[in-house]
Amino acid sequence: MTQKTEMQDLHAYRAVQRVSKSNSLLTDDDIFLFNEGSHFRLYEKLGAHPMTADGVAGAFFAVWAPNAERVSVIGDFNGWNREKHRLYQRDMSGIWEGFIPGLSHGTLYKYFIASRVDGYQDEKTDPFSFRTEIPPRTASEVWDLSYAWNDQEWMANRYRRNAMDAPIAIYEMHLGSWMRSPDEGNRFLTYRELAPKLAEYLQQMGFTHVEFLPIMEHPFYGSWGYQTIGYFAPTSRYGAPQDLMYLIDYLHQYGIGVILDWVPSHFPSDGHGLGNFDGTHLYEHASPMQGWHPDWNSYIFNYGRHEVRSFLLSSALFWLDKYHIDGLRVDAVASMLYLDYSRKAGEWIPNEYGGNENIRAIEFLRRFNAEIYKNYPDVQTIAEESTSWPMVSRPLYLGGLGFGMKWDMGWMHDTLYYTERNPIYRRYHHNALTFRSVYAFSENFVLSLSHDEVVHGKGSLLNKMPGDYWQKAANLRLLFGYMYAQPGKKLMFMGGEIAQWREWAHESSLDWHLLDPGEYTHFHTGMQRWVADLNKLYASEPALFELDFSPAGFEWIDANDSEHSTLSFIRKGLKTDTLILVICNFTPVPREGYFIGVPRGGFWREALNSDAEVYGGSNIGNAGGVEAIAESFHGRPFRLRLTLPPLAVVMLTNQPS
Repeated sequence: MTQKTEMQDLHAYRAVQRVSKSNSLLTDDDIFLFNEGSHFRLYEKLGAHPMTADGVAGAFFAVWAPNAERVSVIGDFNGWNREKHRLYQRDMSGIWEGFIPGLSHGTLYKYFIASRVDGYQDEKTDPFSFRTEIPPRTASEVWDLSYAWNDQEWMANRYRRNAMDAPIAIYEMHLGSWMRSPDEGNRFLTYRELAPKLAEYLQQMGFTHVEFLPIMEHPFYGSWGYQTIGYFAPTSRYGAPQDLMYLIDYLHQYGIGVILDWVPSHFPSDGHGLGNFDGTHLYEHASPMQGWHPDWNSYIFNYGRHEVRSFLLSSALFWLDKYHIDGLRVDAVASMLYLDYSRKAGEWIPNEYGGNENIRAIEFLRRFNAEIYKNYPDVQTIAEESTSWPMVSRPLYLGGLGFGMKWDMGWMHDTLYYTERNPIYRRYHHNALTFRSVYAFSENFVLSLSHDEVVHGKGSLLNKMPGDYWQKAANLRLLFGYMYAQPGKKLMFMGGEIAQWREWAHESSLDWHLLDPGEYTHFHTGMQRWVADLNKLYASEPALFELDFSPAGFEWIDANDSEHSTLSFIRKGLKTDTLILVICNFTPVPREGYFIGVPRGGFWREALNSDAEVYGGSNIGNAGGVEAIAESFHGRPFRLRLTLPPLAVVMLTNQPS
């Protein structure tokens, strides 16, 4: 080493030492709030931040590693040397910090951590990095998140689009497999390439929101993002952070809301990640009975640790602050709420009261919702909670968890169980359809036909349906129509709208070729048109969305005709007198002269019929509508004489004369 190089290294060393004491981004208040579990903008303080200190341009680094004996920043700028750029402890906070001159946007780096425990040493990705290398590479990058947004109109008015009495039809999608470039080795489309294609498609199809499976950085692509390792970094597989901002910005300008899947329930055990971060179980519980998830072979966060709560809540707010996200769907909430989730007797530790409730996780989720809605009352939080835990989507002041909405997993299981039956046997399972009315308004439900229903050998939605090709398509149209007619917001996973034949595969594009001319094309193009028309009717008729969460918006006509496997009910709105009558025929038998009691006379217009020829059906219907007969039926003063097409849903609208 030359004398000049030694002097340069000494200068860098002293710069780190000097700036870490006098020009830290961290104040004493920051440290107090962090250690208290109440710092919710940690991403502004920890991690790597380009800055100028004492007239010297460089980057400030800060990382929490309370059990470390030594921490240094290594990277391509110093040949990954573990000795050159050490960080310094900030009092007794557990935080190591320092300034390194000459570093700028795009610099690759990691933290080298030597623990006081058992001689542990490892190189770690920055938990607060804004960007990382494309997996399988694992370095973090110094990154400036500056971006000029153009979605001011959307942001000013999104409270209307996210409201409880607004139409919300969500298109759930996985960015890497929605559409690929087959002419270029089946490569991913980038965030920027997706923007115009996705925005135009969603607008054409009438979806109000899109929900991305987790886009936070994840080492294993096959986890679909659910094994998150970068809680502040969008995956680099599709581009840079600003490219994702461009995609969201573009969608907003097309009037499409953006919801992100967020995973605070568990994290992967990859060596460069959060696990065993400073040689101790820093982010996770030490006991495997509390800190290891048996289903997913991953770590479970220690929600009782103040600093971990600050980390997770900072992540949640980060996506709202920096990426203009319109909602967070929280994954696997049930696994957080129960200490014995997926565990046998003797494999879990009861809470202090002897119960199986995870009290620290409950406190965390309540605080999460309190902070989200305090800062962003115009967004929504949505829980994927698969049990009957009470009041998930009820306010905190009533004792609820405080989520805005909850997926109705019971409706999904019961409805798929029913529609998968051969129609000849459906009469014996009629209660699978009607049971939902017992609890339909106990939560603010989202009816979801998600990615989980079309993977791991379950088959596509189309392939779940019984019968030949025509019957499968008819059953699927009926399923979608029944979902849109039921109270609750809507969610459909990509591919369902084109009647994807094979189940979802994350390594390839959706089967868009099904829309090309062929023997069965009309079933696929018909399904696409059916979903678009469902979305159009749903968004244009307040009776279908205004009272989604109130029993005042729903009225059974006949829930008990199991012999004919039919259901009939009315949807009502708050601000309009329009009534929508829904009749579902779950058999392949057309029914002529079928009487339905209705509360009003006049003309009932056939607004949608899933058996129409344009959707791939047999074109049996009611010639545009029927006039009510002034004779009592089903306890109503009027009745309609209808033709019910096979395996179809018919929706008729009526306005007072």
